[in-house]
Amino acid sequence: MTEPLTIRPLTADDATAYRAVRLASLENDPAAFITTAAEFAARSLQDVAERLSPTALAMTFGAFAEAELVGLLTVARESRPNLAHRANIVGVSVLPAARGRGAGGTLLAAGIAHIRTWPGVTAVLLGVTETQHAARRLYERHGFAVWGTQPDAVQDADGLKLAEHHMLLRL
Repeated sequence: MTEPLTIRPLTADDATAYRAVRLASLENDPAAFITTAAEFAARSLQDVAERLSPTALAMTFGAFAEAELVGLLTVARESRPNLAHRANIVGVSVLPAARGRGAGGTLLAAGIAHIRTWPGVTAVLLGVTETQHAARRLYERHGFAVWGTQPDAVQDADGLKLAEHHMLLRL
């Protein structure tokens, strides 16, 4: 029997594990992310640790299979007064070996639950590239709907251009 996943906020102490999972995700599926593997690899461990420290406006969650970090999701609230009703979900990934165990859905539920603790937030936004069909279906199962599609939103080093679907969940 497979052990249940544990979801918890990550801290600076998780920087080494986070860096490894994030880099593997960027390398395994570059079309799913705006950040490139090379760009992320150039960040120092100290920079990664500083970005992982939870704040009043952002938190990164990790999914653990036993003690191993296998999935990531970050939530961030807009800080400007006229945008403070919005929060974003970014950097969602689950390592291929851990897929099919509900990590993506459990991470998404934890992120949305945390966003609901932020007073005044009424909209959760995220973007998903056109090639990420499983991710889009996951978001739709959790109530997100596409509100627009940006053609040529992302272009890789080889010139491949992808559209990005902008999705919204109203709270």
